[in-house]
Amino acid sequence: MKVFCDQDRQGQHNPSGFLVNGVMQPNPETPERLDRLLAGVAAGGHEVHAPEDHGLSPIAAIHSPAYLKFLSTVYERWSRIPDAAPEIFPNVHPDKRTASYPLSAVAQAGFHITDMSCPIGAYTWEAARWSANCAVSAAQAVLDGDRMAYALCRPPGHHCFSDLAGGFCYLNNSAIAAQLMRRIHDRVVIIDVDLHHGNGTQGIFYERDDVFTLSIHADPARFYPFFWGHAHETGEGAGLGYNLNIPLPRGTGDEGFLKGLREGLVQVEQFAPGAIVIALGLDAYEGDPFGGLSVSTPGFAEIARMLAALDLPTVIVQEGGYLCDALGDNLHAFLQGFETASA
Repeated sequence: MKVFCDQDRQGQHNPSGFLVNGVMQPNPETPERLDRLLAGVAAGGHEVHAPEDHGLSPIAAIHSPAYLKFLSTVYERWSRIPDAAPEIFPNVHPDKRTASYPLSAVAQAGFHITDMSCPIGAYTWEAARWSANCAVSAAQAVLDGDRMAYALCRPPGHHCFSDLAGGFCYLNNSAIAAQLMRRIHDRVVIIDVDLHHGNGTQGIFYERDDVFTLSIHADPARFYPFFWGHAHETGEGAGLGYNLNIPLPRGTGDEGFLKGLREGLVQVEQFAPGAIVIALGLDAYEGDPFGGLSVSTPGFAEIARMLAALDLPTVIVQEGGYLCDALGDNLHAFLQGFETASA
């Protein structure tokens, strides 16, 4: 399996903090995640390929021009503000997306960033752009004939809407990969197994019937992202029936997770996709710092085997999974399980 990562560029983004229950704490989406995940890649003997620079075209197929201009220019503009903080955190938000678009960098931060988990620093845009390049390179490898490829995307992406960052995410790598796969596949499915609901991915495709979105995650009634990820959210317009959320009770382990995924895959098979994008969150692990679900390391291998059984061209895109001793082991278990089942 080809693996794509640019550790130097992706590792430059190093956010200082995020707001938890009104208290600023160290941001868990650190460059060290790359080290741990690359150790998992090395354990499987995979060769790491540098992603190509695919330009803005694949990214702009998902994200709005105003949002991309904001991400690529706001740090320089922010830095000209007297006594501004070294990172951009939003402090004012519109009440709805249809509000007037402001000229101020401060106000644009509030328009385009939904929470206090994804500050923008000097290297955020560059890291996010190369994270997206990993997703595009992996998707292109599969389009070119590889059966599977893994994009080690960091920062992650599934909480990012077309023009709204959130949850450590700036560009929606899974959506970018899925859109690219649509070049030759009439129907593509995104299967999100992250601890948290893939709300940005859902929002991007919510009114479309060519990309089926399935997310299995901790129940958001009292868990991030709170406002999205409920079972009644099934799509709108042309997309009605093409979004499936499977919220699980907090603490659910292997048996409950696999049962929910098995039920969801029935609908995926009925959709008859030509290709799969797996939004691979490893934070459903029983020892992950977020502590929402209780999937074991062997459980990730079983999840991978279930997904590999669909027997379709597959792009695996890294989402969450935070610093714990087993992070690399969990990735190794998943990739090995997927490859073994695909052999």
